[in-house]
Amino acid sequence: MWKSARGGAALLCAALLASACGGGEQASTGAQAGKVTLSYGVWDATQQAVMQELAAEFTRTHPNIAVNVQLTPWADYWTKLKAAVSGGSAPDVFWMNGPNFQLYASNGVIKPIEEQVDTSVYPKQLVDLYTYEGKLYGLPKDMDTVGVWYNKTLFDAAKVKYPADDWTWADFKKTAAELTDPAKGVYAVGAQLTSFQEYQYNTIYQAGGHVISPDGRKSGYDDPKTIEGLKFWTDLIAAKQSPDLKTMTDTAPLQLFEAGKLAMYWGGSWDVAEFTGNDYTKDKVDVAPLPKGEKQATIIHGVANVMSARTEHPAEAWEFVKFLGSEPAADLLGKKGPTPAYDGTQSDWVAAHPELKLQVFLDAVAYAVPYPVSKNTAAWQEAELTHLTRAWTGEVPIEQAAADLAAGMNDLLAKE
Repeated sequence: MWKSARGGAALLCAALLASACGGGEQASTGAQAGKVTLSYGVWDATQQAVMQELAAEFTRTHPNIAVNVQLTPWADYWTKLKAAVSGGSAPDVFWMNGPNFQLYASNGVIKPIEEQVDTSVYPKQLVDLYTYEGKLYGLPKDMDTVGVWYNKTLFDAAKVKYPADDWTWADFKKTAAELTDPAKGVYAVGAQLTSFQEYQYNTIYQAGGHVISPDGRKSGYDDPKTIEGLKFWTDLIAAKQSPDLKTMTDTAPLQLFEAGKLAMYWGGSWDVAEFTGNDYTKDKVDVAPLPKGEKQATIIHGVANVMSARTEHPAEAWEFVKFLGSEPAADLLGKKGPTPAYDGTQSDWVAAHPELKLQVFLDAVAYAVPYPVSKNTAAWQEAELTHLTRAWTGEVPIEQAAADLAAGMNDLLAKE
Protein backbone atom coordinates (compact mmCIF):
# COMPACT_ATOMS: atom_id res chain seq x y z
CA MET A 1 0.00 0.00 0.00
CA TRP A 2 2.61 2.52 1.05
CA LYS A 3 4.83 1.77 4.00
CA SER A 4 4.30 -0.08 7.21
CA ALA A 5 2.37 1.97 9.73
CA ARG A 6 5.35 1.82 12.02
CA GLY A 7 7.73 4.74 11.91
CA GLY A 8 7.44 8.45 11.25
CA ALA A 9 5.94 9.21 14.65
CA ALA A 10 8.98 10.74 16.33
CA LEU A 11 7.37 14.14 16.84
CA LEU A 12 7.59 16.44 19.83
CA CYS A 13 4.29 16.82 21.67
CA ALA A 14 5.36 20.18 23.03
CA ALA A 15 6.15 21.53 19.57
CA LEU A 16 2.80 20.40 18.21
CA LEU A 17 0.96 21.84 21.20
CA ALA A 18 2.73 25.17 20.80
CA SER A 19 1.93 25.30 17.11
CA ALA A 20 -1.72 24.41 17.65
CA CYS A 21 -2.17 27.05 20.33
CA GLY A 22 0.09 29.73 18.88
CA GLY A 23 -1.04 32.89 17.15
CA GLY A 24 -1.59 33.45 13.47
CA GLU A 25 -3.66 31.76 10.84
CA GLN A 26 -2.67 29.15 8.31
CA ALA A 27 -1.44 30.70 5.09
CA SER A 28 -4.08 31.19 2.41
CA THR A 29 -3.73 28.94 -0.59
CA GLY A 30 -4.92 31.09 -3.41
CA ALA A 31 -8.46 32.23 -2.70
CA GLN A 32 -9.34 34.62 -5.50
CA ALA A 33 -12.65 35.94 -6.86
CA GLY A 34 -14.63 33.35 -4.89
CA LYS A 35 -12.33 30.49 -5.87
CA VAL A 36 -10.33 28.45 -3.39
CA THR A 37 -7.26 26.25 -3.82
CA LEU A 38 -6.83 23.54 -1.21
CA SER A 39 -3.47 21.92 -0.51
CA TYR A 40 -3.51 18.13 -0.11
CA GLY A 41 -0.49 16.42 1.50
CA VAL A 42 0.37 12.83 0.53
CA TRP A 43 3.50 10.67 0.82
CA ASP A 44 3.31 7.89 -1.78
CA ALA A 45 4.66 8.64 -5.27
CA THR A 46 2.97 5.52 -6.68
CA GLN A 47 -0.41 7.03 -5.69
CA GLN A 48 0.30 10.57 -6.83
CA ALA A 49 -1.37 10.11 -10.22
CA VAL A 50 -4.58 8.65 -8.82
CA MET A 51 -4.69 11.35 -6.13
CA GLN A 52 -4.41 14.00 -8.86
CA GLU A 53 -7.18 12.25 -10.78
CA LEU A 54 -9.36 12.28 -7.67
CA ALA A 55 -8.60 15.97 -7.15
CA ALA A 56 -9.58 16.73 -10.76
CA GLU A 57 -12.83 14.80 -10.39
CA PHE A 58 -13.64 16.73 -7.22
CA THR A 59 -13.02 20.05 -8.98
CA ARG A 60 -15.25 18.95 -11.86
CA THR A 61 -18.19 18.78 -9.46
CA HIS A 62 -16.95 21.67 -7.29
CA PRO A 63 -15.70 24.20 -9.89
CA ASN A 64 -14.88 26.86 -7.31
CA ILE A 65 -12.47 24.56 -5.45
CA ALA A 66 -9.14 23.51 -6.93
CA VAL A 67 -6.83 21.02 -5.21
CA ASN A 68 -3.04 21.09 -5.27
CA VAL A 69 -1.67 17.61 -4.50
CA GLN A 70 1.61 18.02 -2.61
CA LEU A 71 3.86 14.95 -2.56
CA THR A 72 6.43 14.58 0.20
CA PRO A 73 8.25 11.21 0.25
CA TRP A 74 7.62 9.02 3.29
CA ALA A 75 11.17 9.48 4.61
CA ASP A 76 10.58 13.24 5.00
CA TYR A 77 6.81 13.43 5.39
CA TRP A 78 6.45 13.63 9.16
CA THR A 79 9.46 15.89 9.67
CA LYS A 80 8.22 18.36 7.07
CA LEU A 81 4.64 18.15 8.31
CA LYS A 82 5.79 18.98 11.83
CA ALA A 83 7.69 22.00 10.50
CA ALA A 84 4.67 23.08 8.44
CA VAL A 85 2.38 22.77 11.45
CA SER A 86 4.78 24.81 13.57
CA GLY A 87 5.01 27.48 10.86
CA GLY A 88 1.28 27.70 10.24
CA SER A 89 1.51 26.29 6.73
CA ALA A 90 0.20 22.73 7.11
CA PRO A 91 -1.79 21.40 4.13
CA ASP A 92 -5.53 21.99 4.34
CA VAL A 93 -6.08 18.24 4.01
CA PHE A 94 -3.45 15.55 4.48
CA TRP A 95 -2.84 11.86 5.01
CA MET A 96 -2.71 10.54 8.57
CA ASN A 97 -1.67 7.14 9.93
CA GLY A 98 -2.52 5.33 13.14
CA PRO A 99 0.72 5.77 15.10
CA ASN A 100 0.63 9.56 14.70
CA PHE A 101 -3.10 10.12 14.96
CA GLN A 102 -3.61 10.56 18.71
CA LEU A 103 -0.60 12.88 18.95
CA TYR A 104 -2.09 15.21 16.36
CA ALA A 105 -5.66 14.93 17.65
CA SER A 106 -4.79 15.45 21.33
CA ASN A 107 -2.76 18.57 20.50
CA GLY A 108 -5.49 20.19 18.44
CA VAL A 109 -3.54 20.03 15.17
CA ILE A 110 -6.33 18.35 13.22
CA LYS A 111 -10.01 19.21 13.09
CA PRO A 112 -12.71 16.78 14.28
CA ILE A 113 -15.50 15.92 11.86
CA GLU A 114 -18.61 17.71 13.03
CA GLU A 115 -21.10 16.52 10.42
CA GLN A 116 -22.92 13.24 10.91
CA VAL A 117 -21.26 10.55 8.78
CA ASP A 118 -22.34 7.01 7.93
CA THR A 119 -19.29 5.17 9.21
CA SER A 120 -20.83 1.73 8.63
CA VAL A 121 -19.33 1.75 5.12
CA TYR A 122 -15.80 1.49 6.58
CA PRO A 123 -14.22 -1.25 8.71
CA LYS A 124 -15.17 -0.50 12.32
CA GLN A 125 -11.56 -1.08 13.39
CA LEU A 126 -10.42 1.87 11.26
CA VAL A 127 -13.24 4.11 12.45
CA ASP A 128 -12.17 3.33 16.02
CA LEU A 129 -8.51 3.93 15.14
CA TYR A 130 -9.27 7.48 13.99
CA THR A 131 -11.63 8.34 16.85
CA TYR A 132 -10.26 10.24 19.84
CA GLU A 133 -12.25 11.05 22.99
CA GLY A 134 -15.47 10.15 21.21
CA LYS A 135 -14.84 12.31 18.14
CA LEU A 136 -14.04 11.10 14.62
CA TYR A 137 -11.18 13.00 12.98
CA GLY A 138 -10.59 11.28 9.66
CA LEU A 139 -12.34 9.24 6.99
CA PRO A 140 -10.52 6.02 6.06
CA LYS A 141 -9.03 6.11 2.56
CA ASP A 142 -7.64 2.62 2.23
CA MET A 143 -7.04 -0.45 4.34
CA ASP A 144 -4.52 -3.22 4.67
CA THR A 145 -4.35 -6.55 6.44
CA VAL A 146 -1.58 -9.15 6.54
CA GLY A 147 -1.20 -12.59 4.97
CA VAL A 148 1.49 -15.18 4.30
CA TRP A 149 2.97 -14.75 0.85
CA TYR A 150 4.60 -17.99 -0.28
CA ASN A 151 6.89 -19.18 -3.07
CA LYS A 152 5.07 -21.97 -4.92
CA THR A 153 8.27 -23.04 -6.66
CA LEU A 154 10.04 -23.69 -3.36
CA PHE A 155 6.98 -25.47 -1.94
CA ASP A 156 6.82 -27.69 -5.04
CA ALA A 157 10.55 -28.46 -4.90
CA ALA A 158 10.22 -29.55 -1.25
CA LYS A 159 6.99 -31.44 -2.02
CA VAL A 160 5.15 -29.42 0.61
CA LYS A 161 1.44 -28.67 0.30
CA TYR A 162 0.42 -25.06 -0.11
CA PRO A 163 -1.08 -23.46 3.02
CA ALA A 164 -4.76 -24.18 3.63
CA ASP A 165 -7.16 -21.38 4.48
CA ASP A 166 -7.69 -22.88 7.95
CA TRP A 167 -4.09 -23.68 8.83
CA THR A 168 -2.85 -23.31 12.40
CA TRP A 169 0.36 -22.45 14.21
CA ALA A 170 1.13 -26.16 14.37
CA ASP A 171 0.67 -26.44 10.61
CA PHE A 172 2.89 -23.42 10.06
CA LYS A 173 5.68 -24.80 12.24
CA LYS A 174 5.51 -28.19 10.49
CA THR A 175 5.61 -26.46 7.10
CA ALA A 176 8.53 -24.29 8.20
CA ALA A 177 10.56 -27.34 9.20
CA GLU A 178 9.87 -29.06 5.87
CA LEU A 179 10.82 -26.03 3.79
CA THR A 180 14.10 -25.19 5.49
CA ASP A 181 17.05 -26.41 3.42
CA PRO A 182 20.44 -25.38 4.87
CA ALA A 183 22.32 -26.97 1.97
CA LYS A 184 20.62 -24.60 -0.46
CA GLY A 185 20.60 -21.64 1.91
CA VAL A 186 16.80 -21.62 1.97
CA TYR A 187 14.94 -20.65 5.13
CA ALA A 188 11.23 -21.05 5.78
CA VAL A 189 10.62 -17.44 6.79
CA GLY A 190 12.36 -14.32 8.09
CA ALA A 191 11.52 -13.49 11.74
CA GLN A 192 11.81 -9.79 11.08
CA LEU A 193 11.93 -7.35 14.00
CA THR A 194 11.54 -3.98 12.29
CA SER A 195 7.98 -4.44 11.02
CA PHE A 196 5.74 -5.30 13.97
CA GLN A 197 2.62 -4.68 11.89
CA GLU A 198 3.46 -7.69 9.73
CA TYR A 199 5.04 -9.92 12.36
CA GLN A 200 4.98 -9.62 16.15
CA TYR A 201 1.68 -7.79 16.62
CA ASN A 202 -0.15 -10.48 14.64
CA THR A 203 1.18 -13.40 16.67
CA ILE A 204 0.67 -11.53 19.94
CA TYR A 205 -3.06 -11.22 19.27
CA GLN A 206 -3.23 -14.73 17.80
CA ALA A 207 -1.84 -16.02 21.09
CA GLY A 208 -4.55 -14.16 23.01
CA GLY A 209 -2.19 -11.45 24.23
CA HIS A 210 -2.20 -7.69 23.75
CA VAL A 211 0.28 -4.89 23.09
CA ILE A 212 -1.46 -2.14 25.05
CA SER A 213 -4.52 -2.04 27.31
CA PRO A 214 -7.80 -0.78 25.82
CA ASP A 215 -7.49 2.48 27.77
CA GLY A 216 -3.96 3.02 26.44
CA ARG A 217 -2.40 3.19 29.90
CA LYS A 218 -0.70 -0.16 30.43
CA SER A 219 1.67 -2.34 28.42
CA GLY A 220 0.65 -5.87 27.56
CA TYR A 221 4.19 -7.16 27.19
CA ASP A 222 4.24 -8.81 30.63
CA ASP A 223 1.19 -10.92 29.74
CA PRO A 224 2.29 -14.58 29.35
CA LYS A 225 0.16 -14.86 26.21
CA THR A 226 1.88 -11.84 24.69
CA ILE A 227 5.22 -13.48 25.43
CA GLU A 228 3.98 -16.63 23.70
CA GLY A 229 3.29 -14.53 20.62
CA LEU A 230 6.85 -13.20 20.67
CA LYS A 231 8.31 -16.65 21.29
CA PHE A 232 6.71 -17.82 18.03
CA TRP A 233 9.44 -15.84 16.24
CA THR A 234 12.44 -16.43 18.50
CA ASP A 235 11.77 -20.18 18.30
CA LEU A 236 12.04 -19.99 14.50
CA ILE A 237 15.45 -18.30 14.79
CA ALA A 238 16.61 -20.85 17.38
CA ALA A 239 15.54 -23.70 15.07
CA LYS A 240 17.43 -22.03 12.19
CA GLN A 241 14.19 -21.92 10.19
CA SER A 242 14.70 -18.15 10.02
CA PRO A 243 17.96 -16.30 9.37
CA ASP A 244 19.52 -14.68 12.43
CA LEU A 245 19.03 -10.98 13.12
CA LYS A 246 22.42 -9.98 11.70
CA THR A 247 21.65 -11.66 8.39
CA MET A 248 18.24 -9.95 8.21
CA THR A 249 19.84 -6.61 9.10
CA ASP A 250 22.37 -7.00 6.29
CA THR A 251 19.75 -8.23 3.80
CA ALA A 252 16.10 -7.45 4.46
CA PRO A 253 13.67 -10.41 4.45
CA LEU A 254 11.86 -8.85 1.49
CA GLN A 255 15.06 -9.07 -0.54
CA LEU A 256 15.69 -12.61 0.64
CA PHE A 257 12.16 -13.63 -0.40
CA GLU A 258 12.62 -12.04 -3.81
CA ALA A 259 15.90 -13.92 -4.20
CA GLY A 260 14.33 -17.32 -3.45
CA LYS A 261 16.04 -17.63 -0.07
CA LEU A 262 12.84 -17.45 1.99
CA ALA A 263 9.91 -19.73 1.20
CA MET A 264 7.37 -17.55 3.03
CA TYR A 265 7.00 -13.87 3.77
CA TRP A 266 4.50 -12.31 6.20
CA GLY A 267 3.40 -9.22 4.31
CA GLY A 268 0.54 -6.86 3.70
CA SER A 269 -1.98 -6.34 0.96
CA TRP A 270 0.22 -3.42 -0.14
CA ASP A 271 2.82 -5.96 -1.34
CA VAL A 272 0.71 -6.88 -4.39
CA ALA A 273 2.41 -4.28 -6.59
CA GLU A 274 5.84 -5.28 -5.29
CA PHE A 275 5.51 -8.99 -5.96
CA THR A 276 3.64 -8.75 -9.27
CA GLY A 277 6.23 -6.27 -10.52
CA ASN A 278 9.31 -8.21 -9.43
CA ASP A 279 10.83 -10.39 -12.17
CA TYR A 280 11.51 -13.29 -9.80
CA THR A 281 8.29 -13.38 -7.79
CA LYS A 282 5.71 -12.31 -10.39
CA ASP A 283 4.93 -15.87 -11.52
CA LYS A 284 5.98 -17.77 -8.40
CA VAL A 285 3.96 -16.44 -5.47
CA ASP A 286 0.51 -16.64 -3.96
CA VAL A 287 -0.92 -15.65 -0.59
CA ALA A 288 -2.68 -17.44 2.27
CA PRO A 289 -4.33 -16.23 5.50
CA LEU A 290 -2.18 -15.96 8.60
CA PRO A 291 -2.18 -19.20 10.61
CA LYS A 292 -4.51 -19.41 13.59
CA GLY A 293 -3.14 -19.60 17.12
CA GLU A 294 -5.44 -19.56 20.13
CA LYS A 295 -7.34 -17.02 18.04
CA GLN A 296 -7.45 -15.94 14.43
CA ALA A 297 -6.09 -12.42 14.11
CA THR A 298 -4.37 -9.96 11.82
CA ILE A 299 -3.50 -6.32 12.24
CA ILE A 300 -5.58 -3.89 10.21
CA HIS A 301 -4.40 -0.42 9.34
CA GLY A 302 -5.19 2.21 6.75
CA VAL A 303 -4.59 5.84 5.91
CA ALA A 304 -7.21 8.46 6.78
CA ASN A 305 -7.75 11.87 5.23
CA VAL A 306 -7.80 14.60 7.90
CA MET A 307 -8.23 18.39 7.96
CA SER A 308 -5.87 20.91 9.48
CA ALA A 309 -7.43 22.63 12.47
CA ARG A 310 -6.06 25.93 11.13
CA THR A 311 -7.19 25.71 7.53
CA GLU A 312 -8.60 28.98 6.23
CA HIS A 313 -11.13 26.98 4.23
CA PRO A 314 -12.79 24.55 6.65
CA ALA A 315 -16.03 24.16 4.66
CA GLU A 316 -14.18 23.44 1.41
CA ALA A 317 -11.71 21.15 3.15
CA TRP A 318 -14.59 19.14 4.59
CA GLU A 319 -16.25 18.87 1.18
CA PHE A 320 -13.02 17.43 -0.21
CA VAL A 321 -12.53 14.98 2.68
CA LYS A 322 -16.16 13.91 2.33
CA PHE A 323 -15.62 13.30 -1.41
CA LEU A 324 -12.43 11.31 -0.76
CA GLY A 325 -14.39 9.13 1.65
CA SER A 326 -17.20 8.52 -0.83
CA GLU A 327 -18.06 5.46 -2.90
CA PRO A 328 -17.18 7.07 -6.28
CA ALA A 329 -13.73 8.05 -4.99
CA ALA A 330 -13.20 4.56 -3.58
CA ASP A 331 -14.23 3.00 -6.90
CA LEU A 332 -11.56 5.01 -8.69
CA LEU A 333 -8.97 4.22 -6.03
CA GLY A 334 -9.71 0.49 -6.30
CA LYS A 335 -8.99 0.55 -10.04
CA LYS A 336 -5.68 2.37 -9.79
CA GLY A 337 -4.45 2.38 -6.20
CA PRO A 338 -4.40 0.41 -2.93
CA THR A 339 -7.30 -1.47 -1.37
CA PRO A 340 -10.08 1.07 -0.74
CA ALA A 341 -11.60 1.11 2.72
CA TYR A 342 -15.16 1.76 1.52
CA ASP A 343 -17.13 -1.48 1.79
CA GLY A 344 -18.10 -3.08 -1.51
CA THR A 345 -15.59 -1.17 -3.68
CA GLN A 346 -12.70 -3.65 -3.56
CA SER A 347 -13.79 -5.92 -6.44
CA ASP A 348 -11.63 -4.15 -9.04
CA TRP A 349 -8.60 -4.44 -6.77
CA VAL A 350 -9.16 -8.19 -6.41
CA ALA A 351 -9.96 -8.68 -10.12
CA ALA A 352 -6.77 -6.93 -11.22
CA HIS A 353 -4.76 -10.03 -10.24
CA PRO A 354 -6.89 -13.16 -10.71
CA GLU A 355 -3.77 -15.29 -10.34
CA LEU A 356 -3.57 -14.30 -6.64
CA LYS A 357 -5.98 -15.11 -3.82
CA LEU A 358 -6.38 -11.47 -2.83
CA GLN A 359 -9.77 -12.13 -1.28
CA VAL A 360 -7.73 -13.42 1.66
CA PHE A 361 -6.98 -9.83 2.69
CA LEU A 362 -10.63 -8.77 2.54
CA ASP A 363 -11.87 -11.82 4.45
CA ALA A 364 -9.34 -11.02 7.20
CA VAL A 365 -11.24 -7.85 8.13
CA ALA A 366 -13.74 -10.01 10.00
CA TYR A 367 -11.12 -10.99 12.59
CA ALA A 368 -8.74 -8.04 12.30
CA VAL A 369 -7.37 -6.07 15.26
CA PRO A 370 -6.63 -2.32 14.97
CA TYR A 371 -3.00 -1.26 14.94
CA PRO A 372 -2.09 -0.61 18.61
CA VAL A 373 -1.48 3.06 19.40
CA SER A 374 -1.42 5.67 22.15
CA LYS A 375 -0.81 9.42 22.35
CA ASN A 376 2.93 9.00 21.79
CA THR A 377 3.26 5.66 20.05
CA ALA A 378 6.77 6.44 18.80
CA ALA A 379 8.26 6.48 22.29
CA TRP A 380 7.32 2.91 23.15
CA GLN A 381 7.93 1.64 19.62
CA GLU A 382 11.54 2.68 20.13
CA ALA A 383 11.52 0.78 23.42
CA GLU A 384 10.15 -2.30 21.62
CA LEU A 385 13.16 -2.37 19.33
CA THR A 386 15.63 -1.65 22.11
CA HIS A 387 14.46 -4.45 24.41
CA LEU A 388 13.37 -7.10 21.91
CA THR A 389 16.58 -6.85 19.90
CA ARG A 390 18.34 -8.39 22.91
CA ALA A 391 16.04 -11.43 22.72
CA TRP A 392 16.29 -11.70 18.93
CA THR A 393 20.10 -11.87 19.20
CA GLY A 394 19.90 -14.41 22.02
CA GLU A 395 21.48 -12.07 24.55
CA VAL A 396 18.59 -12.52 27.01
CA PRO A 397 15.57 -14.86 27.17
CA ILE A 398 12.41 -13.51 25.57
CA GLU A 399 10.68 -13.54 28.97
CA GLN A 400 13.25 -11.12 30.42
CA ALA A 401 13.22 -8.86 27.37
CA ALA A 402 9.42 -8.69 27.47
CA ALA A 403 9.36 -7.92 31.22
CA ASP A 404 11.93 -5.15 30.77
CA LEU A 405 9.96 -3.77 27.83
CA ALA A 406 6.71 -3.79 29.82
CA ALA A 407 8.33 -1.83 32.65
CA GLY A 408 9.86 0.71 30.28
CA MET A 409 6.67 1.05 28.27
CA ASN A 410 4.59 1.60 31.40
CA ASP A 411 6.92 4.43 32.43
CA LEU A 412 6.51 6.05 29.00
CA LEU A 413 2.73 5.65 29.02
CA ALA A 414 2.56 7.27 32.46
CA LYS A 415 4.14 10.41 30.95
CA GLU A 416 1.57 10.78 28.20
